Amino acid sequence: MFSTSDLDRTITTLRNQIVAHESQLRKLKEQLVQAELRASNIDEAKQAHDLQQAYRGGLMPEWQQETWDALCNTSLEANENHLLSKKPEAGAEQPGRWELELEEYRRYGRQLILPEMGLQGQLRLKDAKICIVGAGGLGCPAAAYLAGAGVGTIGLVDGDTVEISNLHRQVLHSTAKVGMPKVDSVSEYITALNPNVKVITHLSHLSPTTALDTLHPYTLILDCTDSPQSRYLISDACVLLHKPLVSASALRTDGQLMILNHPALPAGNPLGGPCYRCIFPKPPPPTSVVSCGEGGVLGSVVGVMGVLQALEAIKLVVAGLQADGSSGRETRQPEASGAGVQTKAREGEGEGGPGVETPQPDAQTQCPPQPELLIFSAMASPPFRSIRLRSRRAACAACSAVASVTPESLKSGSLDYAQFCGVLDPVNLLPPEDRISAAEYARLVQRGRQRDGDAEVRPGHVLVDVRERTQFELCRLPGSINWPMSELALPLGRPLNGTATNANGCRELKSLEEEGGVVVVVCRLGNDSQLAVKRLREMRLGEGKRVVDIKGGLKAWREEVDDGFPEY
Repeated sequence: MFSTSDLDRTITTLRNQIVAHESQLRKLKEQLVQAELRASNIDEAKQAHDLQQAYRGGLMPEWQQETWDALCNTSLEANENHLLSKKPEAGAEQPGRWELELEEYRRYGRQLILPEMGLQGQLRLKDAKICIVGAGGLGCPAAAYLAGAGVGTIGLVDGDTVEISNLHRQVLHSTAKVGMPKVDSVSEYITALNPNVKVITHLSHLSPTTALDTLHPYTLILDCTDSPQSRYLISDACVLLHKPLVSASALRTDGQLMILNHPALPAGNPLGGPCYRCIFPKPPPPTSVVSCGEGGVLGSVVGVMGVLQALEAIKLVVAGLQADGSSGRETRQPEASGAGVQTKAREGEGEGGPGVETPQPDAQTQCPPQPELLIFSAMASPPFRSIRLRSRRAACAACSAVASVTPESLKSGSLDYAQFCGVLDPVNLLPPEDRISAAEYARLVQRGRQRDGDAEVRPGHVLVDVRERTQFELCRLPGSINWPMSELALPLGRPLNGTATNANGCRELKSLEEEGGVVVVVCRLGNDSQLAVKRLREMRLGEGKRVVDIKGGLKAWREEVDDGFPEY
């Protein structure tokens, strides 16, 4: 058994050893701080972060062995000499001298380990400058995933503010941000998600006079707009600036995606990728253009297309997109086998994914990528299919050798894209005498309303609602009949009584008395109703009667007459 004096001596010895080791550990921590300060390219904030990691035990791998050796060495002088006098070997990697910040290794680690990405791919993303034109349903998911992937600079171009009707699909905005500029809302989201990303906001709509200056600093452009005139403008600007363009659209439950002007070669070079004018030389008729506000769109569909835009942009950048928009790959002139001939699709393309180090064809035999249109149909099976597109058109107004679109014509404003697309804002297809306001229709209803006891008698007019049946079921004016524009526009030779709706509409119209009968047509916004009036006259329905439409449609009814009428 130990005596009391032996135990006392043991306790004293242990205490002295603890004090000595605590003193040794304090000095070791001081030496660690000095070692960190000598890392010349680590900024002050980074040094503090690494020191905190060291205190918590999260030492950098290069320091772990040194610290372990120091803790096991009983000589404080030896520890000091070991840490302060050790010189790095020539060519050895030094702490803090990595090509990415330590935080970036942790942030992007899950994609850095992909062979399709790797360090070089991440560095290319960090150096990339991508401009997103349109901060709505397409631009929101595209911006989120580009920022998450580590794109160094993201530009946002949009002149609109957040509305509550945007929120079901434009998911970077929120109820609290209603009324805020969309570019500011998306910028806040990006900064919160990834503070390493530099965000440049352009609070305006892209115009012919500003397009070149706005898009010039960027490596790659994403068209996330929803009108034909903006698509032609963005495409023309990308051709003039030699920038690749990732263009997408979404309506109802369908979406489309194209990569245009890739490779981004000068106008007249047949090896360059086609532009928007090559695919659509003539704009669609204005009456056939339907916005998502008119035709509707499923939020997840537009989200899919925006994510696909981000994916294609990442693939282009990682594959080695140059600052001038070219792919950095040499191409050869195709053999003289006829202009516009499309080659057979390459079998097994993309198995390794972009960025994989796979054997490449000789530079003298490599051909430009085959342009394709990706079509997404949410309700189809399978939902995706692709269509091969033609190459550059020999007579294209933007990218051919005889192009008429020039920087001068664009900046001068002589190119009127609204006129080119036939856009009339607002749509006025009828003379003023064939149109009435919502307030006038309310007075017409009031004057024509007669009562026989409790029974209401016909007011002397028929109200035809030409919205589609789904919208008609949402809300409608009392006494209106539904004759959808899609059925009203059937060919003249088709029997009008082919559907119950047509038969009902015909009976209502024919039941009007010749004298004083009025046919009033209404739609959601006052555009389709004008077409419907013209169509009724073509079908010789309503002859001898006054046929008019309500200006501004049900939207005007809510604003002028009944603010309790639903707005959607």
